[in-house]
Amino acid sequence: MSCKSLLGALAVLAAVTGGARAEDGAARAEDGAAAYAKRMFAGQPAAKGTSYACFARRYDAAHLAEHPQQKVNYMRLLVSAKPVAEDPALNYGFSLGVRFRGQAEDFSNGGECGHPTAMQESPDKLALGCGIDCDGGGISVEIVDGGKSVLVRTDRIALWGSKDSVDVGGGDDRVFRLDRVKLDECKPLMHDDDDEDEKPATM
Repeated sequence: MSCKSLLGALAVLAAVTGGARAEDGAARAEDGAAAYAKRMFAGQPAAKGTSYACFARRYDAAHLAEHPQQKVNYMRLLVSAKPVAEDPALNYGFSLGVRFRGQAEDFSNGGECGHPTAMQESPDKLALGCGIDCDGGGISVEIVDGGKSVLVRTDRIALWGSKDSVDVGGGDDRVFRLDRVKLDECKPLMHDDDDEDEKPATM
């Protein structure tokens, strides 16, 4: 075989191998996203309509005493996902509700998350990166403990009360571990256009 023919054959082989690797990578990403969804919603998400999962935590006095700079004493997170016609993958959204020390009013906000992606510090793990429009900050959501809990991380997120907005993030308000709870606890975070009869996560 001439050098020219050999180089041509190697180029074809490289293209085929590269294509196969790309397909393998895409398949692994798809499998990872499917596994993430199954853990997030404690089962197979709905093929049509919206699936929901709720996570929450009330921080007790002992925890708050150990973290005196933590302003949050109650947090709940509603994660939603639904298929859309133009995208075969599930598209995620979130609503976050927070209550602060010494306050009775709840603050909340929400936005879009897109698809779960690999974490920079742990490429073998997936997390949702969720953002709020108009520079409202955002959160990341990592599933832990086999789907029983999530880690919510934020550098800054803007939350709204009845009159004012408050930024949360940094210091002792940077990482929150929330546990899976019944969907009823997150119903105040649902918007008017959410269908509460659609598939919730199972307990």
